[in-house]
Amino acid sequence: MATTKLKTSIVDEDVTKEELSLVRSYLLLTFIHKVFERDCRVISKSGLFKTPQLYMELLSGATKKTSLMLQEVTRELSSHDLKITTVRQDQRGVEALYSCRGYQGEMNILWPGFRREMMLRMRAYLGLSTELSILSREESDSQLALSI
Repeated sequence: MATTKLKTSIVDEDVTKEELSLVRSYLLLTFIHKVFERDCRVISKSGLFKTPQLYMELLSGATKKTSLMLQEVTRELSSHDLKITTVRQDQRGVEALYSCRGYQGEMNILWPGFRREMMLRMRAYLGLSTELSILSREESDSQLALSI
């Protein structure tokens, strides 16, 4: 199973699990949205597809879904007085610094867990199966390259 590391400040008892989940969702949706947008651009410019408009339509639908969900998560963050101040990525994973009702915290998610959750969500937004047996086979074949 993929390892996810959450590193948060000492005062995080005042930050709820729901709020931490919002931070995580914000990170995932932001990365997924950028991946879908990039893939759509690559398909449109590649000249390799006989029917690029079909694939672009599929990706555009998923991009719209992630955009709407990102707007909703952003509204929820705001209603909880939660601000994500910095998002960074390095070879280990993704880090977000946040402020919640005056408390400062950070969330670190290691790449294996982040990639796996991204893939699950991306498959759902594209209307594909999220069956674990399918995913484990595909994950071993290739890793999702993330550089955003």
